[in-house]
Amino acid sequence: MNIIFAEITGNLSSAFGLLGAALGVGLIGTKAAESVGRNPGASGKILVQAIIGMALAEGLGILALFLAK
Repeated sequence: MNIIFAEITGNLSSAFGLLGAALGVGLIGTKAAESVGRNPGASGKILVQAIIGMALAEGLGILALFLAK
């Protein structure tokens, strides 16, 4: 009984961590698209910052996946 409960809580923790990472990547992409729409001349700088932010968010999601289990 305790083993099943431990697996369920570990899976829920992983799911919430990955959900947070997915929401973070989505928000970064949305705001980057908005900012390029407002200032197309700065698209190169915005793209670099967005890619770095998305990579960091994905890294935290992967950490949540492996550390929660």
